[in-house]
Amino acid sequence: MIVLDGQNALSPFRLERLNKHLETVCPGVQVRATWLVYFIDSSAELDEAEYVRLQNVLQAHAAAAENAAIVWVTPRLGTISPWSTKASNILHRTGFAVRRVERGMALLMETLPSPEHQEHGRVLAALHDRMTETVLEHLQDAEKLFLHGQPGALRTITLGEQPEQVLQTTNQRLGLALAEDEITYLAERYAELGRDPSDVELMMFAQTNSEHCRHKVFNASWTIDKEDCSETLFDLIRATHEAHPDHTLSAYSDNAAVISGSRGQRLRVDPKRGVWTSKLGEIPYAIKVETHNHPTAIAPWAGAATGAGGEIRDEGAVGRGGKPKAGVTGFTVSHLRIPGLPRPWEAPRPLSARFANAFEIMRDAPLGAAAFNNEFGRPCLGGYFRSFEQDTSELGMRHGYDKPIMIAGGIANLRSGHVHKQPLQDRDAIVILGGPAMLIGLGGGAASSQVAGRSDEDLDFASVQRDNAEMQRRCQEVIDACCALEEATPIVSIHDVGAGGLSNAIPELLHDSQLGGQIELAKIPCDDPSLSPLQLWCNEAQERYILGIRPPDLERLKAICDRERCPYAVVGHATAEQHLHVSDQRGENSVAVIDLPMDVLFGNPPRMHRRTARIPPRVDLVPDLSGIGLDEAMTRVLQLPSVGSKSFLITIGDRSVGGLCARDPMVGPWQVPVADCAVTLLDFEGYAGEAMAMGERSPLALLGSAEAARMAVGEAITNLVAAPVHELGEVRLSANWMAAVDHAGEDAALYDAVQAVSELCQALDLSIPVGKDSLSMQTRWDDAEQGPQQTVAPVSLVVTAFSRVTDVRRALTPQLHLDQGATALWLLD
Repeated sequence: MIVLDGQNALSPFRLERLNKHLETVCPGVQVRATWLVYFIDSSAELDEAEYVRLQNVLQAHAAAAENAAIVWVTPRLGTISPWSTKASNILHRTGFAVRRVERGMALLMETLPSPEHQEHGRVLAALHDRMTETVLEHLQDAEKLFLHGQPGALRTITLGEQPEQVLQTTNQRLGLALAEDEITYLAERYAELGRDPSDVELMMFAQTNSEHCRHKVFNASWTIDKEDCSETLFDLIRATHEAHPDHTLSAYSDNAAVISGSRGQRLRVDPKRGVWTSKLGEIPYAIKVETHNHPTAIAPWAGAATGAGGEIRDEGAVGRGGKPKAGVTGFTVSHLRIPGLPRPWEAPRPLSARFANAFEIMRDAPLGAAAFNNEFGRPCLGGYFRSFEQDTSELGMRHGYDKPIMIAGGIANLRSGHVHKQPLQDRDAIVILGGPAMLIGLGGGAASSQVAGRSDEDLDFASVQRDNAEMQRRCQEVIDACCALEEATPIVSIHDVGAGGLSNAIPELLHDSQLGGQIELAKIPCDDPSLSPLQLWCNEAQERYILGIRPPDLERLKAICDRERCPYAVVGHATAEQHLHVSDQRGENSVAVIDLPMDVLFGNPPRMHRRTARIPPRVDLVPDLSGIGLDEAMTRVLQLPSVGSKSFLITIGDRSVGGLCARDPMVGPWQVPVADCAVTLLDFEGYAGEAMAMGERSPLALLGSAEAARMAVGEAITNLVAAPVHELGEVRLSANWMAAVDHAGEDAALYDAVQAVSELCQALDLSIPVGKDSLSMQTRWDDAEQGPQQTVAPVSLVVTAFSRVTDVRRALTPQLHLDQGATALWLLD
């Protein structure tokens, strides 16, 4: 291993901020200096010329001798950082005999407590993010960055005489989040198969059938106040589309909804001549809004970054391939409690040590989302930010967003001939496009479906993914090149890899065509040879897509991938028999990892039934406003995040990349962030385009969930009024539902909210062709001093309205023109 010291790591501002934090952890401890450190695993001895060239490329020099006052923060041992993936690839391409390079940071400490003192561990904990980093006190320990063991073993779960009890124990150990009826179902199915399950099969079933992936609550039957409901929540949503299907080309069956667009010039590279050309035609647009709440609570930067990345992949994987164009982001958190800046409405209370607090979330998560959008090359043109918290009369219980809402949405364009995926055929190739597998994001679908704090802490941390926007850009370039071939595109079907990893994406791709498959784990690109079959099949390493390709088109796809330097691998093929076979040939002998009929995963798992009762809202929880004058009241209101300036959320992102942005949040010569909606252009020649606007009124749900939901729809629609929308019937909504199901009264409140929105949309000629639910919006933990604690979010609906527009020049902004004659200000109450 070669170690080189590089340039300064932290800016003076960030170093000062770190030292202020250290002062609260252990007074007197300071970081005097920081610098980058590069760890290089070379595949051969470097000669003097190569060594000097490597130093020049990294802008580094030979490392200083080890010092007891120096500690090193490196990527978490056993992982490969996104920076390493990119930098190693560059070094390979430029001829260096280097297997891998990693980057860390050295910190020269002042008065670091000795290891036997308790403060020593607290100081080291304050220096790094345990989710992504490791602290090393000895430089030679950095060699562990490059150590990998043999593949972990496949485990068979012996069910014995008490299969349900064994499955229940496994459920807890692996964090599967299986319901009682699902455990019974699995015990019965394996009894029919006459064998015991593997740990891989159980994890795959849990991810594929998690609430996150299968929306069991929205597909459940309901009994409220002892009366059976005739419609499921999904029925109520679908009713809006059934009443107003016009303009919607695809709904509920893909990664995003596809809406009729306008005619425009589609820019593309002619594959035969290699020159840019344009072609006039209809250009539909895809809409999608995702949430990434659980990961953002655990690791704000990574959670928000992969939230934005996952939503971009949804748009890229719509139909036979889409081109993401512009996005929105939104955040709802509990009170901020900014250190050194107390607010009178922010009472002190216990906070869970397992999750990031609201201030940490809003300090890091917006930067994570913006960084991904910036590096991928997509503008973020809208969003919202709200903080809310309210005490209740119950000891240790409050309403709020300790589990935050992190919204990522946007639009993409695609070709009219690529709106719908095509069915796969027997022997069609299954291809992984994108980055390698690694041990990150394991069990995310199940983890995000549970009450925060209920699962094992290590399982929570293991469930968060890592981002690599540059890799996703490579994948998108491959998709764009395929789509430029129009009907000759080699992509038959495409699916993004998200929750559940390959264990969810590959079976879904096959199931969509009513086929089975034969998959070989050894063919999956992997940066960690020690991964067990479960870890390799179920990890959620990001920036990956699954493609279905006809065998004759593989060479054409290979040429495109090679040109874009995008990794890919053919890992198996589809089979006419609806049976999933997954083998592992990485050892001396081939091992059957999965051997299941597809209907075990997708057949008839138990359908959920919800029994609940309505609880009258607490209208007596009125704040005491005595002693608060008008001036102070106005100051407080203007300081609320939902009212105050959102500039710090806007200026961190590129708002013009792509060249098709017609209206971003900043308005007028002083660039005030008050635009009501975002507007994009369809092409580089005309003035047609699309508009999107957001709406939410979550706190009102404590007084009435139906009323709050209707207000959210109303806000989104009235914000969209600023765009030149032809008629209300062309507006399409994405509805993102958040609730704390299983908490008293919240299930019924959710049903009432969905029902109210369904009826309102049908009355207004609106439809909801896409959406998402996140129904574990509560956190529980035990505080050492104040005992059991619980934070429950109100039923929360975030609505994003989309529409095509005929002339973006007619978009309005709330800018007063005092030199244009008489001005009228209207107050609508």
